[in-house]
Amino acid sequence: MAPNPGPFTFDGTRSYVVGRDVVAVIDPGPADPDHTAVLAAAVEGARQATILLTHAHEDHSAGAEELARRTGAELAGPGTARQVRDGDVFATSAGPLVAVSTPGHARRHHCYHLPKHGVVFTGDLVLGEGDTTWIGEYPGGVAEYLTSLDRLESLRARLLYPGHGDPLADPAEAVSRFRRHRLSRIAQVRQALADGVPRNAREIARHVYGVALPPWVFEMAATGVEGMLEHLSAAEPPE
Repeated sequence: MAPNPGPFTFDGTRSYVVGRDVVAVIDPGPADPDHTAVLAAAVEGARQATILLTHAHEDHSAGAEELARRTGAELAGPGTARQVRDGDVFATSAGPLVAVSTPGHARRHHCYHLPKHGVVFTGDLVLGEGDTTWIGEYPGGVAEYLTSLDRLESLRARLLYPGHGDPLADPAEAVSRFRRHRLSRIAQVRQALADGVPRNAREIARHVYGVALPPWVFEMAATGVEGMLEHLSAAEPPE
């Protein structure tokens, strides 16, 4: 766990080391020298190492290049020279890791499925606490996020390892919880429009979330509402 606690990272970004002799490091986290040193030590002696990113947000990826330099590991994933495609397979001594395209939180986001053990490393698709993750980075993100939840559910994992928070031992419940929350927020935005609130992300955010949010949280909420407005517009039949 990286030492970068915060409102969106909880107690820190989780970095995962999969395998021993043939190793994959998933999400090496922020550019923190001590955390990078721990990861480098964890893969020392492996005959093959790969660093995989779920997405390019800095709390997951900023330490990747330094870890690759120190270990000689290949670096792959969003924001790197080697892009990951849906279905790509990466060898580890714990079994093959399969990339699963799951956009929504970011335009390019992948989970990594370890079928041999029924495990999925979810990045920020679902988190180990609460029932929401930030969606609002790009147009179409809300629809893609809901589809990605369906994709995760279809893997029928027995355990989810998120990028933040503790492992999720009931994947079906977790996916259902995150889906319900997103659909509930979409319904609230739709109702706000029906109640006559102007079609403005900030106005609707005040209506849905209230005025007690700290300013920086409100800005994130407003961006999320903007994404939901775009989602509703895309779903509306043309006149």
